[in-house]
Amino acid sequence: MNKRTAKMERMTNETKVFVEIDLDGEGNAVINTGVPFMDHMLDLFTKHGLFNATIKANGDTHIDDHHTTEDIGIVLGQAVKEALGDKKSIKRYGNAFVPMDDALAQVVIDISNRPHLEFRAQFPTQKVGNFDTELVHEFLWKFALEARMNVHVIVHYGMNTHHIIEAIFKALARAIDDAITIDERVKGVPSTKGLLT
Repeated sequence: MNKRTAKMERMTNETKVFVEIDLDGEGNAVINTGVPFMDHMLDLFTKHGLFNATIKANGDTHIDDHHTTEDIGIVLGQAVKEALGDKKSIKRYGNAFVPMDDALAQVVIDISNRPHLEFRAQFPTQKVGNFDTELVHEFLWKFALEARMNVHVIVHYGMNTHHIIEAIFKALARAIDDAITIDERVKGVPSTKGLLT
């Protein structure tokens, strides 16, 4: 099997983001984004997806975390898309339910080259620590767009905002890991169109 790895970088006047990822890893990561809550969520993401990754960002967090979080989503999505290559023999679809104490999140994805985010989640609070919870949607939408994935996020219930977001990131990782699994029965790409690019 070809190595499914990629390295991406994005530099703007607002942020500098670097992502290196190995989709067939062991969950080892080096993460330093300047946004502590995102560091925590990305650590969970890599661990539960079994991705090896380096994710570094330096942004205008003295203003707020918006640009940095958004650009991490962009670059991570681009890196995942690049690492997937021709997508031959992948399962394509992935689904994961993850409970986190009081919360239950489900993420269903289709690596379809048709980006869409369906976000059925509400957060009881607007902040977790200093992190604006509306940025979860921003991150996921930019990730789905750049990875060119169909991503459906459904939070079935939950009372604690931290738990809900944590369950979402873990479920996203596990759904991606499910979808990118190689199935030798699949000849070429799993599409009647004959392509997923």
